[in-house]
Amino acid sequence: MTLRSVYLEEHEQFRNSVRRFLETEAVPYHGQWEKEGQIDRILWNKAGEHGFLAPTVPEEYGGVGVDFRYNAIVNEECWRLGLSGLGFTLHSDIAVPYILNHGSAYLKDKYLPGCLSGEIVTAIAMTEPGTGSDLQGVKTLAVRDGDDYVINGSKTFITNGQQADLVILVCKTDASAGAQGISLLLVEAGTPGFEKGTNLEKIGMKAQDTSELFFQDVRVPKENLLGEEGNGFAYLMEELPQERLNIAIGAMATCDSILEQTVAYVKERKAFGKAIASFQNTQFKLAELDAKITAMRVFVDHCLALHIEGKLTTVMASKAKLLTTELQDQVVDECLQLHGGYGYMWEYPIARAYADSRVQRIYGGTSEVMKLIIGRELLKAE
Repeated sequence: MTLRSVYLEEHEQFRNSVRRFLETEAVPYHGQWEKEGQIDRILWNKAGEHGFLAPTVPEEYGGVGVDFRYNAIVNEECWRLGLSGLGFTLHSDIAVPYILNHGSAYLKDKYLPGCLSGEIVTAIAMTEPGTGSDLQGVKTLAVRDGDDYVINGSKTFITNGQQADLVILVCKTDASAGAQGISLLLVEAGTPGFEKGTNLEKIGMKAQDTSELFFQDVRVPKENLLGEEGNGFAYLMEELPQERLNIAIGAMATCDSILEQTVAYVKERKAFGKAIASFQNTQFKLAELDAKITAMRVFVDHCLALHIEGKLTTVMASKAKLLTTELQDQVVDECLQLHGGYGYMWEYPIARAYADSRVQRIYGGTSEVMKLIIGRELLKAE
């Protein structure tokens, strides 16, 4: 990998710590976790002890108060090592920021320390069986009843769903108000009426627990509301650029890792009495991928720098997610082809990457939704 100006020496020192931790505590056990459908819960506590969970949280809540580059490094190292299903980035980069940015002082004091230590694993429940990327169409309803909200509805495809102790629930508090009727509520696991479905079996990210969630007359106190009632959709729109940047960062880490692995493989693997690397087709394919990765890396690092300055827009983040995830699938597909039949074997990292990468064009808003966002901005009236 070429030198990257977005990171300084202290960031690379942090990267080395993250990499050593993952190589010791996660890589040797990941195959077993894939069979079990979830990681060892103890890993959350170990990650918390090292300060790898939600590092942007301020010191007053037990965090280290650094910028998002540290989150990005954890993300990159997970994807680089084929550990995209650990669930750390969903927790640190997507769920916890809702509590930090929109929670009351009471909620921050109550939940953030546990989120940092790994004692509290979080999930965010957006998607419903009939809505997909259409967040305005959620049907889960929370009705005010005295000092409580009473929740009824269901969610699906929820990352960390099995292990989550705390769920950020996207729901309607006013079914007739469209986007203005959406609110965010915190729901603790074990609350009466809140049930977790079976662990869903996916194509890839097999070590990541993913669940359906069911809410039947679930009561939560009104204090569990994040921000103001009816402002949930606005909060989602504010946080989605970071989520999409996070996806783009993971995509590029996969591209880097898979290209590096493939270059090493074609130098060793022989066909027709010669190393595969000696064939012009191989050289041209790898050269093309390397050039595209280099250019895309510059763009994503630029987006990361913008985000650190608070200047990353929804449109720019959507461009990053669209382009990087499409490139990720291209890189993985063409590199698998260069592996031949071995590339289709689960024991090879390229096979896992092939399965894990496909969902990147779906979650966080599909590629088609990214195009809609970009197109609407491009064509909007002056």
